[in-house]
Amino acid sequence: MATASASPQKIIKGGSFLIEQCSPDEIFTPEDLSDQQRLIGQAAEEFVAKEIVPRVKEIEDKQPGLLRELLKKAADLGLCATDVPQKYGGLELDKISSIIVAEKMACNGSWASTVGAQAGIGVLPVALFGTDDQKARYLPKLASADWVGAYCLTEATSGSDALNCKARAALSHDGKHYLLNGTKMWVTNGGMADVYIVFAKVDGEKFTAFIVERDFPGVSPGAEEHKMGLRGSSTTPLNLDNVPVPVENVLGEVGKGHLIAFNILNIGRLKLGAGCVGACKNLLADALKWAKEREAFGRKIADFGLIKEKLGEMVARTYAVESVSYRTAGLVDRLLEGIDQGAPAAPKQILEALQQYAVECSILKVMGTEALDFVVDEAVQIFGGYGYSSEYEVERAYRDQRVNRIFEGTNEINRLLITDMLLKRAMKGELALIPAATRVLDEVLGTAPEAAEEDRPLAEESRLLAGAKKVALQIAGSAVQKYMQALADEQEVIGALSNLVMEVYAMESALLRTQKMIASSGAQACAAARDATRVYVHAAVERMESEARRALSRIAEGDVLRTQLALLRRFLRRMPPDVIELRRRLADRALALNRYPFA
Repeated sequence: MATASASPQKIIKGGSFLIEQCSPDEIFTPEDLSDQQRLIGQAAEEFVAKEIVPRVKEIEDKQPGLLRELLKKAADLGLCATDVPQKYGGLELDKISSIIVAEKMACNGSWASTVGAQAGIGVLPVALFGTDDQKARYLPKLASADWVGAYCLTEATSGSDALNCKARAALSHDGKHYLLNGTKMWVTNGGMADVYIVFAKVDGEKFTAFIVERDFPGVSPGAEEHKMGLRGSSTTPLNLDNVPVPVENVLGEVGKGHLIAFNILNIGRLKLGAGCVGACKNLLADALKWAKEREAFGRKIADFGLIKEKLGEMVARTYAVESVSYRTAGLVDRLLEGIDQGAPAAPKQILEALQQYAVECSILKVMGTEALDFVVDEAVQIFGGYGYSSEYEVERAYRDQRVNRIFEGTNEINRLLITDMLLKRAMKGELALIPAATRVLDEVLGTAPEAAEEDRPLAEESRLLAGAKKVALQIAGSAVQKYMQALADEQEVIGALSNLVMEVYAMESALLRTQKMIASSGAQACAAARDATRVYVHAAVERMESEARRALSRIAEGDVLRTQLALLRRFLRRMPPDVIELRRRLADRALALNRYPFA
């Protein structure tokens, strides 16, 4: 399925948002969804309302066989095989349709984790790296959920440092099997899986992926973990004791398991970020309903300014991350447009697209999980003491969401990756960050002209976005100039730089989306979108100024620091809007609709 992108011929390089100006027509937004994509979302939403929501308590209590039953029902609708080629029983959908399904599945953390593992990390390694025989054997059964899949990467002593695994694989004397030994931890669906994607080191050195069936001798799932959240999902260790794995079950190439592990994480981050958007919308709806029903001091708490401030900010952050989610999936789809996913060359092309936008996928993962963290925390606060009671869904959601900032690569690891990937592309000449940083230096010397004032919607926010990009380049250039190869040891500076980069991407995504809406429907019809964009952009600028100051105080001192700070003030100068009024209007709009007020 091709996406409805306005400029399919133009390929946008990953990370180029920092140095290039993008037009609204070049991004995909939720308002661009096709009728078919909307129908997919509707089918997923109806499934959740019928099958998941009424059984949340049973899921949380781990009713035996329930999740497997629900997976089978979801698979009957194709919801477990959105990314699987049709020739193997999948729907072969575009990535936008895939993230729509991920978003709709986010009504319950345990369910979202279970179906996400099945439809994502459980099936995609085989779909993208498997041989024809492996695909024919495993994909139809995983797509139909006749078999449940699981992904086994983490170990007790190697969390974020996945390549430092202890699991070992040795070729048998007859050369027909690899004997696997070791223990994997935190395996989602581990207790009920039929097929495991297991990573181990051949001869203690060559990091390799294997397809391991539950019935192989020596495979033993451990006891269920007792977790803070996601209590309804199955999470176990997986013990491997001289497990004979046929050589035909090596996934990819011996010694190339890192290609599988890291590329699968990219799409996992894409889907996780989308799921967080769906969870934000669900929590907002719960908070709105509660605020309209709960009374204090003779009034509905929805009438109180401090409650409206929370609701309005929840809307604005969700709007920004939703814009990031669809923009990123749209970029991937544009690169894959016209590709037959069942063709032999398709897996390579899909992986190249995911690698191209690995920075954007990491941004979405971090921003999505942290937006959800903010939204659920504010929802609990709006519920007050009732939000702390397990009788209310918001308490479960508070526990469930916490792990999102840990798995699919911790947010700290993803922050390191964002800057590292951008700088590596710059060093290779793939991304012109260095010339762009040099142009920012020209502004220090006073040779760059001031931008002319524009008379168009959100002109002030557009000017701030341009200044925000310069700030990110300013910090990047200064950090590289001072530390060179030693920058890797300055993780706090890298983290601050990644925060700046993420804010730029989110600001631009929200801004371009709103400008696209205004061009299509007119400014009056898009008043709420303008409010959300202004709230987010001006709050982001405040956060960026703080992050930039923190980094600059580490990088520079004395007159150099004073000059850098003066430049920072020039780039981010602004007349702040009445954000109190803007948030109130967003809250009122959401309260009137009883839901998130956008597409």
